[in-house]
Amino acid sequence: MMRKTNEPTTAPTPQPEATKHFNEELYLRLNPDVRLAMAAGSFSSGREHFERYGRAEGRPFLPAAMQRGRVSVSANPHKTREHVKPPACAIDSVKISASGAILVVGWVNDAQDPLDCIELYFAGWSVALDGAALARVRRPDAEAALATGAAYTYGLWGFLYAACQLQGSACNALLRFFSGQEVNVMLVAENIGDLEMRKAALEHLATAPHFGNAYFAQVTAIETSIGAQLVNFSKTLSQRALQAPYIERFGRSGRHYLGSFIVCLYGKPEYMFLQNALFSRQPGMEDYEFIYICNSPETAEPLLKEARICTHIYGIDMTVICLNANAGFGAANNFAAQYANSERLIIMNPDVFPREPALVRKHSELVESLPAAQTALFGAPLYYDDGSLMHAGMYFCADTAPNFSPGGTGQTQVLRVEHYGKGAPPDTACFLQARPVPAITGAFISTQKTWFEKLGGFSPDYIFGHYEDADLCLRSIHAGQPAWMQDIKLWHLEGKGSARQAQHEGGSAVNRWLFTKYWGNQITNGLLGPAPDHPGLTVAARA
Repeated sequence: MMRKTNEPTTAPTPQPEATKHFNEELYLRLNPDVRLAMAAGSFSSGREHFERYGRAEGRPFLPAAMQRGRVSVSANPHKTREHVKPPACAIDSVKISASGAILVVGWVNDAQDPLDCIELYFAGWSVALDGAALARVRRPDAEAALATGAAYTYGLWGFLYAACQLQGSACNALLRFFSGQEVNVMLVAENIGDLEMRKAALEHLATAPHFGNAYFAQVTAIETSIGAQLVNFSKTLSQRALQAPYIERFGRSGRHYLGSFIVCLYGKPEYMFLQNALFSRQPGMEDYEFIYICNSPETAEPLLKEARICTHIYGIDMTVICLNANAGFGAANNFAAQYANSERLIIMNPDVFPREPALVRKHSELVESLPAAQTALFGAPLYYDDGSLMHAGMYFCADTAPNFSPGGTGQTQVLRVEHYGKGAPPDTACFLQARPVPAITGAFISTQKTWFEKLGGFSPDYIFGHYEDADLCLRSIHAGQPAWMQDIKLWHLEGKGSARQAQHEGGSAVNRWLFTKYWGNQITNGLLGPAPDHPGLTVAARA
């Protein structure tokens, strides 16, 4: 307390000897529990502890000179000392899949003493999850329980793909903190299937609350480790889904066609019938085939029934491939391309339909008459059901937001695609002219089969579907041939041809992160914005 100016001046009160000659380092050496409490952030110095607790606990300060051969008692052993409480925390659940995926969900108040790692011990195996690799999210329930009033990411979750068979029930979870403190938690792990595990992890990514914009927070949450682990796990499941497919041919066989429409179905088999009905009225359709590949095994029986009916009514030659699980858009289309009886692949969504009466014939004429450079990989204008333009090529944007996560780098940048002419009047000439573009949508891609194979097809790294079309187009640019737009018009009932769930939103978040990781540097060097100046595009436009 400060002395008031009107008080009489008196001699200072003599300080106790221990306080007068206080030595910080020696106090901490004699009291290791105090050093630990400082590491946890409970005290700013040993002196603070001494003034608040040490004096009352009987921890007198000893002179620096130690007497050799004698035990020096630094505190009253019968006094109760102040013990630093471990951080509040909990492990809500641990899930394990048969092929070695591990999902951990919990929360921790480590604002003062950061979490170092989480160690999981089972009978016969154990694993350590680095604290820096864990995703941090908001936990309103923990905020209410702790009542600190702090906007802090108490929630945590981690994902690891070990790629080996794992089983476990009783689990000893050990949370280690940087101060050296440990918290032991006993729980029972849940054993689930691999597909259920992917669904659980992606749903958690998509639905976990965050502070600020979830678009950026999700990317930040997985960029250290989780994103790569999820990609590797999903690729394994995609490869497994392609094993032992059921394949049935309808209509004529042994023919060679001008083109093969490849349509990937998920959740809604009824669009097969509608596409057959509308494309069967197109002149020249007899020179094309349909290949439907189904990512939903539960719809295989009605899909095959629909295929038989379509063949009898509309007469379009068709191959139906039914997979045992969801392989994703890219892997499924790559697989279906192997069964194409033509040199031209038309990758098309199930909710895309011809907007002009001679679209198929016009497509054939374009492929035959235009230079190969303009037809190796091209897209087409797509329209909303209200008649406005939806797609006339794609370009790339970079969104930037502050990173408020613990240990954040300051800013998070995420790439995204935008559509030329989105919402424009249907006959806006500048969007309908033939021209090279940075990318085209996977809703409609016409490509020479040999060029598609040279590029390696769609990348299997993307989960379910999103950004693999832009990835393919960027690889095409770097191989010397950008994608083009050609004026053949189609309807697109965007998002109506599949059943989208929370796990697909989580997959899209992973794909945003992955696409940014793969192409961030290249796109920001001449491919950013609606008017890119990349040589691969400018040279093609002049040719």
